[in-house]
Amino acid sequence: MAMYLRKSTRRYKDKTYTNHLLVESVYTPKGPRQKTICSLGDLQPRPRGEWLKLVHKVENALVGQEDLFAEGAADEEVQAIVERVRARQARGAGEPSDIDTQVVSVVTDQVETERHREAGPEHVGRVFWERLGVGEILAGLGLSERMRGLLCAMTLNRLIDPKPEYAMPDWIRSTALDDMLGMDFSALAEDALYRAMDEVYPHRIAIESALAAREENLFHLDRTVFFYDLTSTYFEGLAKRNSKAKRGYSRDKRRDCKQVVVALVVNRDGFPLLHEVLEGNTQDRKTLPRILDLLEARLGLRPGQTAVVDRAMAYPENLEELRRPERGLHYIVATRQSERDQFLADLDDLEGFKEVLRVPSPNNPFQKKSTIRVKMKASGAETYVLCLSSERSEKDRAIRETHEQRLLADLAKLERRIAHGRLVNPVKIGEAIGRIKERYPRVARYYVIEYDPETKRFSHLVDAKKRAQAEELDGSYLLHTDRTDLTAEDFWRIYMLLTRAENAFRDLKSPLALRPIHHHAETRVDTHIFLSILAYHLLVAIEKTLLDQDVHTSWETLRDLLKTHQVCTVVLPTDTGAVLRIRKASTPEPIHRQIYDLLHITSPVIQPRKTWTEPQNKA
Repeated sequence: MAMYLRKSTRRYKDKTYTNHLLVESVYTPKGPRQKTICSLGDLQPRPRGEWLKLVHKVENALVGQEDLFAEGAADEEVQAIVERVRARQARGAGEPSDIDTQVVSVVTDQVETERHREAGPEHVGRVFWERLGVGEILAGLGLSERMRGLLCAMTLNRLIDPKPEYAMPDWIRSTALDDMLGMDFSALAEDALYRAMDEVYPHRIAIESALAAREENLFHLDRTVFFYDLTSTYFEGLAKRNSKAKRGYSRDKRRDCKQVVVALVVNRDGFPLLHEVLEGNTQDRKTLPRILDLLEARLGLRPGQTAVVDRAMAYPENLEELRRPERGLHYIVATRQSERDQFLADLDDLEGFKEVLRVPSPNNPFQKKSTIRVKMKASGAETYVLCLSSERSEKDRAIRETHEQRLLADLAKLERRIAHGRLVNPVKIGEAIGRIKERYPRVARYYVIEYDPETKRFSHLVDAKKRAQAEELDGSYLLHTDRTDLTAEDFWRIYMLLTRAENAFRDLKSPLALRPIHHHAETRVDTHIFLSILAYHLLVAIEKTLLDQDVHTSWETLRDLLKTHQVCTVVLPTDTGAVLRIRKASTPEPIHRQIYDLLHITSPVIQPRKTWTEPQNKA
């Protein structure tokens, strides 16, 4: 360690201030640099020879050598300096930076900050993009670094603040993605994003299959159970250039719009295994054989796997498809409403339920305590399982009570029509009663609705016993399976799997904004959906990392909390007229640090960078 003094002066309000800095010369990859050890203040009252003695004493003390000729007063001064140096070293430990340590005299009244950009959500998204190895997969497929950067930015847009492609360039420029990815987006236009979509289109299946394999190893995912379901997303416009755009059953309640159907297979933890874009008028019940064939071709089906499908596909031909010996699959299906009602009618009482208790997480005390109760009934080689969720029962009760109010209102209207003589034909009255029962099947089953032609009296009475039973069964699911080896705890986990898979579709539509679609070309539509699926890979990986620590917090919550972590440029005008600009991330707030710790993110948002601007009048 070779130390020496450097003199620094600055003028302020017609006065000159002098400061002596203790510095050492260090070698860096950019050449020799001066590293400031500490400030010694103004040493001028003492002779210059004393300055050098003080430097040598401090240097010897820092390396552990004693000065045999030291005097008491000087020892106290040296000890105070050494303590300051070591305290400064302790504060800076573990915080490496590529910025050269340098002391400058700054005009504090002119210090500014500029180019503030959102960085927190983008930092998390980029880290998980790298953690899942998406960039490596794209590089292996021959995509250029520029294309990989554009696809990363587009995917993060869908994860953080979904925009149509024409609005994405402005959003990208409003974030710190240029700093993070090392790319210049100042002249980015939408055409470049469309080219990136066209380039990635042929590789969608390869990317999805490679991601599924990586995630299985990275998160130790279970492949014994997979869930298959469908959703739809609609178009803005006529979509004449897309042969898949058809009118069909709209889950978005937009029957006026053309749509496509999206088939999605996820595993127990919600990670996508496969997706396919189908024609908008595709019937759910006819898609299962095709999806199973695709799953076999892309990832391979394993003997003994259990397929879980929704009630829209719970038809005999699909169960037969799953039972085919060459597939070797088991199944668990959520039954249709008619089958559920038949099962409920066979219940003589509400006894025989087994309870699985779900308690709040210690890391999430605001999570509601809920219980799951299950009751199994064997029927030949199959088993029916009725699941009751206390958490869902409140929603079901509200729906049932709403339907009951509407039923009673319609019955009152019918009663007034009969009483006023506007409806007298007994056949017509019977038809009106039948229509009301058909309109409200959930609640009409525990009402006795009658019309006596002889007395011309209309009546409707509630069956209190059946109504009480219906209240007890609020929040119920009926599962149908060919497995006989599952316990009550296993079926509860299957119930949770159903919830997780439903959440996958919910996340795709909000917050990932899969709908509506503004593209018309079929390839662009398919790629738009693929980028949403890619963003969902990141989302579920983030939430899985939290769930493994028993933290039940959504990505939406994290995203909003992280928006205040930003990158900016600190502008430091010096007394020489030169200006130093330092581009760096703000200091993370406690909530930011907590989130990064939970997600095991230790890397900085960006490495600080500095640039100098010389005085305009410099010769």
